Amino acid sequence: MNIYCLKKLLQEAFTKELPGKDAHVTMAPKPLDLRRFITTQLESPKKSGVLLLFYPDGGDVYFPLIKRPQYPGVHSGQVGFPGGKMESTDPDILFTALREAEEEIGIDAGKVEVLGCLSNLFIPTSNFLVSPLVGFVQDKPKFVPEQREVSRIITTEVVSLFHPEIRKQTHLPVGAGMQLETPYFEIDGEMVWGATAMILSELIQVLNQKGE
Repeated sequence: MNIYCLKKLLQEAFTKELPGKDAHVTMAPKPLDLRRFITTQLESPKKSGVLLLFYPDGGDVYFPLIKRPQYPGVHSGQVGFPGGKMESTDPDILFTALREAEEEIGIDAGKVEVLGCLSNLFIPTSNFLVSPLVGFVQDKPKFVPEQREVSRIITTEVVSLFHPEIRKQTHLPVGAGMQLETPYFEIDGEMVWGATAMILSELIQVLNQKGE
């Protein structure tokens, strides 16, 4: 799949209803927390914008994931998309996603063509309502990780998401002797789970609808 084909598929997808919850639940930890899907009735969520940025490299299409450093917080050491919290000075969530991606991985936000947004997803543990923006750049970026926020950048080939062997499952302890049955993607030796895996699940389902 080249970048022009992928771009066309996603442009068409954004003219239709997205799969949303139907795609998210396939990679959601169990027992399922239904609060993740009630995105229109939240009282005071913190808004977050992340960027799913596609770029060409040698005839194939890639996007970057980032691994967070260890810190005192619920998302310490986790893998996700570049992005972060909406600031009071941000005019909209698109600006947030582009600003954060520029800060975290050194892209030129002015060169990003944004096509749309995948389904919003609520993260109950941190009270974030995440908006996954989808963008393209014409050339492979020169990534520069922001050392305080990014321990590594994981360049991920789109077609690798369709390899069944990267889908795995484990049990994660969550305290008080409880565990979550957690599906995840193993990408470049990293465990990609939670909201990031759920967003990727929607992306995969959208791209699988190309023949429908």
